[in-house]
Amino acid sequence: MRRILLALLFALVPTVAHAQSKPKNVVLIIADDLGMQLGCYGDTVCKTPNLDALAKRGVRFTRAYSTVASCSPSRASIFTGLYTHQNGQYGLQHAAHKQECHPWVQGLPNLLRTAGYWTGLIGKFHTGPDSSFQWNRLMTKTKGRDPQSFAQHARDFIRDSDKKPFFLVVGFQDPHRPFSGDPDVKYDPKKVNLPYFLPDAAETRKDWAEYLHSISRMDRGVGLIIEELRAAGVLDDTLILFISDNGPPFPGAKTTLYASGIHLPLIMAGAGVPTGRTTGALASYIDLAPTILDVAGAKTPSYKQTKLFGKSLLPIARGDDTKGRDAVFASHQFHEITMYYPMRTIVTEKYKLIVNLDHQKTYPFASDLWGSPSWQYIRTNKVTMMGQRSVDAYLHRPKEELYDLSSDPNELKNLAADPGHAKTLVDLRERLRAWQVETNDPWTILYREEKASFNK
Repeated sequence: MRRILLALLFALVPTVAHAQSKPKNVVLIIADDLGMQLGCYGDTVCKTPNLDALAKRGVRFTRAYSTVASCSPSRASIFTGLYTHQNGQYGLQHAAHKQECHPWVQGLPNLLRTAGYWTGLIGKFHTGPDSSFQWNRLMTKTKGRDPQSFAQHARDFIRDSDKKPFFLVVGFQDPHRPFSGDPDVKYDPKKVNLPYFLPDAAETRKDWAEYLHSISRMDRGVGLIIEELRAAGVLDDTLILFISDNGPPFPGAKTTLYASGIHLPLIMAGAGVPTGRTTGALASYIDLAPTILDVAGAKTPSYKQTKLFGKSLLPIARGDDTKGRDAVFASHQFHEITMYYPMRTIVTEKYKLIVNLDHQKTYPFASDLWGSPSWQYIRTNKVTMMGQRSVDAYLHRPKEELYDLSSDPNELKNLAADPGHAKTLVDLRERLRAWQVETNDPWTILYREEKASFNK
């Protein structure tokens, strides 16, 4: 009898272990050109009830940063866990710009399919090549930006998963320009709160109100996706991640490495995550791929050319690693192929250093920012101040910009030439340079160590 009981016990061990390590579904929701304009992040005007509710049932990161402030390269980093100069996608993927990852890069859909996942993407993809991102189902032909169309695709995708664990990316096009929002939500331009990087005028207020309008439609789409998960009976077995790709589509935000361009939302909710928690730990979107692979129990890719430097955010989300990271890094090379302005940045708990590697140039514009009503108002009226930053300071930048984030969160007072911060400048400069070398950044050639070369 004892032998029989022991045999039964050992027979049950694999089953129990398997049940405990059952892969979870993962839904990654990516907003397009969204900053911190959500109720759960303190915006008192923008109506985002679905995302606010998601934050309440999960973990809200208050210091999360994208690796770049442009959509295609940001998404490439999210899907690969590699910085742009590692994966090779420096700028936009579509049309004449034709920027894509190196062919040896393996994106999340490939890695998760190998781990037995059913993979799909709805809406905006904007990354390549196809061989690096082999989705089971690529659903880019939605009915414009209609949230119902996204929900229908999600319903079909979940149904066809045949009870496999699934990885679904929902790539909303909102709130990217052109703005067109939820017909049930309206914003009075006179009552919106303009950000620090825009001048106060009727044109900018109207532009910002229309942006908020698009955010509300995106929020409604998030609610519909969550309802599809609930209706399919898989909500409790699914980890939901909500992020943006870069900051708002306005001059002073998108394409810049200022907080308005790369300090973005990150909400984690669902399976394996505590509820109602907020963390101020430094987090990077470079950590998202390792986090998703961790959730899935999938292997981290091994490359001879480079490696993943991100780490799973699950310990931070669960409160096991309250210290988090001591620094995050970001970069910029291109948006459109014509919008070339290489930059690198390091962000720590207190300080931020931006290095403008070709600072002699006038800062170039992405086409949608140039054509925006906000910039056209600034340009045609010869406005000198873009909110709290001068137009001249925006267009003409020094080689180095050092900011004390504790006293200057909007990054307006450059301390790079302040003798009292010389030690901090050298420390961050060396750490940034070391990161460039470690990640095989080809732009190290533009960041010389000769002291005489700085701030000329």
